[in-house]
Amino acid sequence: MLPNNLIALAITLALALLWLRLNDYAAARGWVSSSLSRKIIHIGTGPIFVLCWLLFNNAPSARWLAAIVPLGITAQFALVGLNVISDEQAVKAMSRSGERREILHGPLFYGIAFVLLTLLYWKDSPIGITALMVMCGGDGLADIVGGRFGKGTLPWSPRKTWAGSLAVFLGGFLFTAVVLAVFFNNGIFPGTVIASLPALALICLVSALVESMPFTDIDNLSVPAAAAAMGHLLF
Repeated sequence: MLPNNLIALAITLALALLWLRLNDYAAARGWVSSSLSRKIIHIGTGPIFVLCWLLFNNAPSARWLAAIVPLGITAQFALVGLNVISDEQAVKAMSRSGERREILHGPLFYGIAFVLLTLLYWKDSPIGITALMVMCGGDGLADIVGGRFGKGTLPWSPRKTWAGSLAVFLGGFLFTAVVLAVFFNNGIFPGTVIASLPALALICLVSALVESMPFTDIDNLSVPAAAAAMGHLLF
């Protein structure tokens, strides 16, 4: 925890932008595909941002300052998607097909989820962190695992696979448990992460079911919403 939240904000913003730009550069150079870069950004941005919450003190303004980071990045996504500003590296890194308007769907919803969950839950409850980590580690891995290893498709959702749904469950559970362990060990939340594991397993199971539904481009809203709703029942 730092004594000045403006310093914490500057560090958080610098780390988030560094992560985004590294992936933009890798995609632009062809080191990774656009689809893989999109998922790497999806998976890694969340843990970096949430762990930076530990840099902020307990001032009432802390959550609002922290939310500036995803809000600013999301605003940039919107401007790039609307072609108000030009950023071809970002388009290649965050769109599947290279079409800039794709950014106005999944990536934009991703940022909105981060802003809302940061403001609503912050360090007051593990619900927000759980919802964000399930979205990052669970939904983020679904496309990678399902696309590479998935053979059997789901009867109710032919575009999705059993392997992808399993990745949502396991990835969400692992990411959430690891990040929450850091917060529990730092005394942010009472209790222990071990005691929360049964609740986390059930949250991740329901989130995997929601992610498996045959809808497109709304997982970054539906999955964290489901995880947050379950968190209210179980935490």
